[in-house]
Amino acid sequence: MQLKRVVVTGMGALTPIGNTLSEYWQGLTAGTSGANTITKFDASSFSTQFACELKNFNAKQHIDRKLLRKLDPFAQYALVAAHEAVTDAGLDADDSVNKNRVGVIWSSGIGGIGTFQHQITDYNKRKGRFSPYFIPKMILDIAAGHISMRYGFRGMNFAVVSACASSTNALIDAFNYIRLGKADAIVTGGSEAAVTESGIGGFGGMMALSKRNDDPATASRPFDANRDGFVLGEGAGAIVVEEYEHAKKRGATIYAEVIAGGMSADAYHLTAPHPEGLGAYLVMQDALAEAQLNTDDVDYINVHGTSTPLGDISEVKAIQKLFAQHAYNINISSTKSMTGHLLGAAGAIESIACIMAIKHGVVPPTINHFTHDEAFDAKLNFTFNTAQKRNVQVAMSNTFGFGGHNTSVVFRAL
Repeated sequence: MQLKRVVVTGMGALTPIGNTLSEYWQGLTAGTSGANTITKFDASSFSTQFACELKNFNAKQHIDRKLLRKLDPFAQYALVAAHEAVTDAGLDADDSVNKNRVGVIWSSGIGGIGTFQHQITDYNKRKGRFSPYFIPKMILDIAAGHISMRYGFRGMNFAVVSACASSTNALIDAFNYIRLGKADAIVTGGSEAAVTESGIGGFGGMMALSKRNDDPATASRPFDANRDGFVLGEGAGAIVVEEYEHAKKRGATIYAEVIAGGMSADAYHLTAPHPEGLGAYLVMQDALAEAQLNTDDVDYINVHGTSTPLGDISEVKAIQKLFAQHAYNINISSTKSMTGHLLGAAGAIESIACIMAIKHGVVPPTINHFTHDEAFDAKLNFTFNTAQKRNVQVAMSNTFGFGGHNTSVVFRAL
């Protein structure tokens, strides 16, 4: 069976540094920090009192009021980002598109955590009373359902969850279904709305979050000697992937080609990465093998790079082991230094960063680097603090999740 080629024809972004694709890219290349003191609730009793929240986002400007009351914020974010991507790809306005062959594969690491929290709180106040929308607002698959209903997409429709690797897993699933000929196009991506009391409290209880309350804007410091944890973010990223000949026939804009998706497991620890980066090594090796690329073909890696003491080290060890001398020729950057960690949506917005780097020939930076960590080879190019111009032909995006889930997706200029 001849596998079909898969390309990206639409993108949408709703992030802490920009509420549209163009704003997001502008924020990335400018090195903008999305972190600030939490405004959604009183966080003064928490050890971490800041996050990367969305800015100037009003769901009422995008979604009908009657529908809005049925949606957790994670589903609201999904609909907004998906609408930008679908419009960008022209799927909604093209009569030649067979909607029976357009699918939706969405993801979230946590889903409706805010809805769950508020319903339990309300239950303690009013015994026995739950909203009829409690379950359909909370469940992870509901965002995919709402996207399909909005546009009449009747292809495969489901949700993927693998913690912080979720949206990359969703993208890889979409890639595989299209190249197997089971769909002409798929809307994929992820959304997360975990900047809540339970989200901040839960991750804070794990000692996973930065506590740099006196300087939130510089708290996400991947690869810096003084990094002390990740910064929680929120938002969504949406990508329309499409069969190449189908996209060409209808004259769609093609941003890049998706050429491989790797998956592996650490099989090591509940939350900590393998200390030698074994799972990260295996997933990148798997992706390159599927892409039929040599290590020296890769120009840019958007790393998982969460700004945790152990995670950053293990991923870089894996890169150096796999790429050997070519590691010094690769641009490496963690855009989480700007957006914070969007959990299940991280892979989607970071894949978009890779695709835009290919399109514009610019690698977004790793900001907030102040002090060199001797754990890292100073000759590696982490794209510190300032975006760098580069002809990017091949870009790789890594995302890893609690439970040892590892994913890596590879994009190529077309």
